[in-house]
Amino acid sequence: MTEERAPSGIDTSRPSVARMYDYYLDGKDNFAIDRDAVGRVEKAMPDVRQVALENRAFLRRAVRFMAEAGIRQYVDIGAGLPTAGNTHEVAQRAAPGSRVVYVDNDPMVLAHGRALLATDRSTTVIGADMRHPGDVLEHPEARRLIDFEQPVGILLIAMTHFLLESERDQVMGALRDAIASGSQLAITHVTGDVHPRAAVDGVERVYSTTPTPIYFRPHAEVERFFDGFELVEPGLVMLDKWRPEPDEVTVAPTGWLYGGVGRKP
Repeated sequence: MTEERAPSGIDTSRPSVARMYDYYLDGKDNFAIDRDAVGRVEKAMPDVRQVALENRAFLRRAVRFMAEAGIRQYVDIGAGLPTAGNTHEVAQRAAPGSRVVYVDNDPMVLAHGRALLATDRSTTVIGADMRHPGDVLEHPEARRLIDFEQPVGILLIAMTHFLLESERDQVMGALRDAIASGSQLAITHVTGDVHPRAAVDGVERVYSTTPTPIYFRPHAEVERFFDGFELVEPGLVMLDKWRPEPDEVTVAPTGWLYGGVGRKP
């Protein structure tokens, strides 16, 4: 895609986290400024594309786990640009009729997602920011598809590391209080626990040039995002350790992301 073909309202003057992630996954919905930012990330984190693949694999496993637990409705916050193995595809394959609300505040995500899902009445895309959970929870389209009196799967995949410490309790508390007992929360979050500080600093510098800076955190701080939830086995672990499946291609784990699923009692 070229800047000349950018849809109206798309800012191509700064890198977009959603478009960068699309490029990590070899997508086409990105611009030169996004590819340049990814190149700078790769200098600090050469295996970043593998990190993105690990993240997507965790998403698929987490959704299948939730489906096996009987969950039939999902809110995927910070869903990003459409790619293979989306939440609704995994959920509906596991349990036909499952309902999915995708949430994002990137205009390109909204445009592409709505076009893709225009004829799917069980799936929708809404524009909202996770920092304002009320806008997610009270959105008419979310209310159309999601019954918050019943268990729901909340997905924050590679999203909580964009929250400030001061935002965590308000955002996570609002989501936790809005969902029924038996609901589940899936999170992945970057960490520098097993990597050099210089590499972490390099990635954080690149993301500081986007509208959404990133914050690497140690295990104990990531675990706090699950306050009020009971972590299911094996707990909060590196992604390759979270319920790996026999048919997954085995590659050397990157050690850049923690992941876990928690259940609301």
